[in-house]
Amino acid sequence: MIDEILLDTEDRMGKAVEATQNDFASIRTGRANPAMFTSLMVDYYGAPTPLQQLATINIPEARTVLISPFDRNAVNEIIHAIRESDLGVNPNDDGKVIRVILPALTEDRRKEYVKQAKTRAEEGRIAVRAIRRKSKDQIETLKKDGEIGEDEAERAEKALEATTKEYVDMVDAALASKEAELLTV
Repeated sequence: MIDEILLDTEDRMGKAVEATQNDFASIRTGRANPAMFTSLMVDYYGAPTPLQQLATINIPEARTVLISPFDRNAVNEIIHAIRESDLGVNPNDDGKVIRVILPALTEDRRKEYVKQAKTRAEEGRIAVRAIRRKSKDQIETLKKDGEIGEDEAERAEKALEATTKEYVDMVDAALASKEAELLTV
């Protein structure tokens, strides 16, 4: 029973770390990255639609993004969604594709993105700790019901703490990597 709880905990913590890393990917760095556009929703015939469902996104150069819409009628909506986003870019329509050239990041903008990354890392740590709390409650319930002994519960809680530390360290490592990427000019 305890093994199942610990395995489920590791699985859920792994997903929390993965979600945090995906959040980091959406933070703009000096280089173009298709993940910047993952959360972008386009008003397509009255329905909010993810950009990936409306166009292909290519990165031909370090600071250039080419967006090729499947439907030429959606070009204006895509351009509007990109302009309204917090990416700070100005897309251009050249007839066949939408070209987005990323301006170089200023020092202030870089620091702002680092703050954003730290906030998302803290959200990831909070998610991992919330998973730990639920698992700890499950172990306490088993102990109260007499399904496991006191020693067994204590060992399980120690294992749970070690797992939590491991996954919080993963979030911290991802944050350090993203910070280094953001501060590299």
